[in-house]
Amino acid sequence: MESLKIIAGDATDPQAKGPKIIAHVCNDLGGWGKGFVLAVSRRWTEPERAYRRWHRARAENDFALGAVQMVQVRADIWLANMVAQRGIKTGSGGSPIRYEAVERCLHTVADQALAHQASVHMPRIGCGLAGGKWERIEPIINKTLCARGVPTTVYAA
Repeated sequence: MESLKIIAGDATDPQAKGPKIIAHVCNDLGGWGKGFVLAVSRRWTEPERAYRRWHRARAENDFALGAVQMVQVRADIWLANMVAQRGIKTGSGGSPIRYEAVERCLHTVADQALAHQASVHMPRIGCGLAGGKWERIEPIINKTLCARGVPTTVYAA
């Protein structure tokens, strides 16, 4: 079991040696333009392009809550676009975050991390625009990543 590390810093500039996966939450509407994705797009253009293509072709692919798209941005860094947010606004169904989708996504990310012997890096996923609660997200990270021995770092702004 790995311990979850929480440090100050920028999740788009992961502080680790070796292969790395940067995980973040996306919505199921194909929208990309607020929150952490702005930092991603300032650093790399391909994750946004790949996400938009994935969404446009959703009738022919796996784009849905709980799905993950891995986008390689450097020889040693992949970005995990995780669809774990229903829409973009809080409404009668509550906040947009879907905890069960976060869990499914992180299981996939853990599989990828173990296959690539990679560490995982992320902001406090689901706790910004998605409206999630860290006290619900942290145990999911511990269960899906840390318990499987995946070195995981959360970057707090």
